[in-house]
Amino acid sequence: MSSDDTIEQLPSGIALAWGVAATPQRGPKREMSVEKIVDAAIEIADSDGIQAVSMSAVAKRLGYTPMSLYRYVSSKDDLLLLMQEEATGLPPEADGEVVGWRARLSELYQAQSLIYARQPWLLSMPITGSPITPNSSAWLEAGLEALSDTGLSEEERIAVSLLVTGAARWKGLIAAGYEEQSRTTGLDAAEVASREQRLFDAVITEDGYPFLRRAIDAGVFTSDSDPFDFGLERGFDGVEAFIDGVERRRSGTESGTADGSGATSSADSSGDAAGEAADGQAAIADDDPDVIADKKLREAQKAVRQAQKVLAEARKRERQVRREAKERVAKRR
Repeated sequence: MSSDDTIEQLPSGIALAWGVAATPQRGPKREMSVEKIVDAAIEIADSDGIQAVSMSAVAKRLGYTPMSLYRYVSSKDDLLLLMQEEATGLPPEADGEVVGWRARLSELYQAQSLIYARQPWLLSMPITGSPITPNSSAWLEAGLEALSDTGLSEEERIAVSLLVTGAARWKGLIAAGYEEQSRTTGLDAAEVASREQRLFDAVITEDGYPFLRRAIDAGVFTSDSDPFDFGLERGFDGVEAFIDGVERRRSGTESGTADGSGATSSADSSGDAAGEAADGQAAIADDDPDVIADKKLREAQKAVRQAQKVLAEARKRERQVRREAKERVAKRR
């Protein structure tokens, strides 16, 4: 299949994003364009939210009829895709002073978080698949480039890149929710936090939720610290340790191969050297302390998760029994 055939099969919105859609043959005045339509839609979203965006609202803003817009953008879904593409923009160029994958990914995370803070309506856009548009692809490309010298596999680099974009999106969602609460209630951020503290105090008791109560009393919900940044940094700690393990295993394998090349020279004449080397390499991999430790760690973590699930169910049952007991006591009184 030729590239032209592939382009013809692209969904209309993606084709518009890449600039390979057919130019409209007719339409209103020449000042109308896809770019102006998208800009007008973004202005509406910035001022009134994504729910206010419609083909008729955009047409009214531009002074045209809705049918005029459809000659340039064939559906609202295509318009939303183009809005997302425009608002997302391109990732920042790598700072010359930024050294290493960790610093670069942190830079991308902060840049994405800022985009969501400026245009929170992006968080309401549905995720319908992998990033196929130019700008969305550029962000993923930047993350993969930052990890290109780490020794991670392609799948692992994608996973780490998604860790960054996911953390930025989650931070943006929470921040947008608080911002909306401030907007609708007229309370500032500190007042919203104080209001939440009072609500927690009303329902979270030490006997029912001892650990959450302890955290509340410590002021975690009114703290100025950023739990999202902290969580991402600890995620990076794990990735860094994983990368170090990959490099150690790689150097150990290369060292073993180099040392074994001379030791097996006398066996080469027997014609069995290749088989023996392969069997030996498999034995080394099975006996590698790092591999064994990783396997045991995974098994231990699985056991912990199962135990936590059982404990959570037991605590849920405990709270239910406690409530029933209190109700019985209250009735007797």
